[in-house]
Amino acid sequence: MKDIFSLTATARADIGKGASRRLRHADKVPAIVYGAGKTPETISLEHNQIFKALQNEAFYSHILTLDIDGKNEKVILRDLQRHPFKPRISHVDLQRVSATEKFTMRIPLHFKGGDIAPGVKLSAGLVSHLMTDVEVRCLPADLPEFIEVDLSTLELNQSVHLSQLQLSKGVELVDLAHGDDKPVATIYIPRAVVEEEVTPAAGAVPVIGEEATAEGAEAEAKGEEEKGKGKGGEKEKNK
Repeated sequence: MKDIFSLTATARADIGKGASRRLRHADKVPAIVYGAGKTPETISLEHNQIFKALQNEAFYSHILTLDIDGKNEKVILRDLQRHPFKPRISHVDLQRVSATEKFTMRIPLHFKGGDIAPGVKLSAGLVSHLMTDVEVRCLPADLPEFIEVDLSTLELNQSVHLSQLQLSKGVELVDLAHGDDKPVATIYIPRAVVEEEVTPAAGAVPVIGEEATAEGAEAEAKGEEEKGKGKGGEKEKNK
């Protein structure tokens, strides 16, 4: 994977909420870089630079070049915090990567062929994306930008699983390594369509509410009749 993203940072010694607040007021973002057996280092980033970079999906899954006061390091974006309602970045966590050590990272899935899949074209099914990204483990040089998922041969009620994904050399899926072969996408018939197909014709099944009402009325009439007979018997006895 090519290094297409670079960030310029400044080392900082002042830490704490007050220092972070002052940085944000100066249009900067407090951040920390750690990993690769080195001491964690607190830095500050230009807000507009990091905010613009985050608009690109590839930024989240690329090896980044971090320039700290003229010293370059290879890092990945590990975590970030956003303001609750303003379009502002509050904090960024960056992790150093070593060329000789494997690491884990979430990589986006790119789906193709869903519009021509037999389950869609011939059976009027819909494609459901059950996952949007996967966690991979590899060396920095082997990190893919994305993983492609081909749905073009998928039939109705069929799924694509993690074990069916085409991976580049040196890349492994964390879930598969743990024995969890999850489905990635499937083609299904919407429930509304199924219910419409099995709905019986009007009048074929008695309406429960009307049937219950009729039975209740009949029972009530019978009760009145028995009650009248009882009263008549009492009158005859009094005579």
